[in-house]
Amino acid sequence: MTYYTGSGPYCYANSLAMVLGDDAPPPRVIEVLTGSPFGFELIGGTLPLFDPYSWDPDTGLDAAIALLGFGCERSAGGTPEEAEARLRAAAGRGPVLVGPVDMGLLLHQPGTPNADGADHFVTVLQVDDDGTVLFHDPQAHPYATLPIADFLAAWEAKAVAYIDTPYVMRADFVRERAVTIEDALRRSLPDARRWLAGRQDRPVPPGTLGGAAGVEALAAMVERGLDERTRGFLAWFAIQVGARRLDDAARCLETLGLAEAAAIAAGQARAVGGLQHPLVRREDRVLAARLRRLAPSYERLRVALA
Repeated sequence: MTYYTGSGPYCYANSLAMVLGDDAPPPRVIEVLTGSPFGFELIGGTLPLFDPYSWDPDTGLDAAIALLGFGCERSAGGTPEEAEARLRAAAGRGPVLVGPVDMGLLLHQPGTPNADGADHFVTVLQVDDDGTVLFHDPQAHPYATLPIADFLAAWEAKAVAYIDTPYVMRADFVRERAVTIEDALRRSLPDARRWLAGRQDRPVPPGTLGGAAGVEALAAMVERGLDERTRGFLAWFAIQVGARRLDDAARCLETLGLAEAAAIAAGQARAVGGLQHPLVRREDRVLAARLRRLAPSYERLRVALA
């Protein structure tokens, strides 16, 4: 099996890897530990994401950090002035994982500002006396800088739907116990099964569908005619990150000796990656048919992991 190596939107996994430094596993392992590969959701019945029903990156980061044997201080809220003071103090002690931020308000990136509300994570290195924030942006911008006022505007993340408190950051990471990558992955499997089963203990927007039902509903949307926003979201983000997550899950499952589960995840990765061409070329009958072939695979993966 030849697994993927290359670019992709792994912002929180890359940011956590940067914060943990030499103690970090590869970002592909972090991504799997967050639980992100294990499901599909159609948020509000309209927004397709190749991640589990009711999952979000903030929840996933907490899981990955704990599974890797680390602790940290997560803080959020307050006024812009209080958030700046927290960030300045924490960055003086070490790198800070900041996010979600509103990617469209990170003004060092070409094409900004825009109001699409895309979430993003970065690693802050320092806040200078002149109010300049120095940070690594895993979306291809090492040592990026922004004036603190602009950084705070993005960090407030008003348009990011899954948080209700602004200025989220994680700092002061400490290793609490020694954990091997294999141990962390094995301990993540019960959560992977729960995500695939469709957790009902977390709030979701009305109309949200998960797993096979969500994929079938997306296929029906395709047949009726996708709006351009949804088509663009799938083409520029959801498919590429979804296929990569599943490819990384297959690789991790293979290292654990879970051959059947690894083969199912690898097939899912191929299936999701294979959506890109018909989506972009507007071959929607092909796209809908491929989605319907994908739909039953989530339950098959859950059973294989059990």
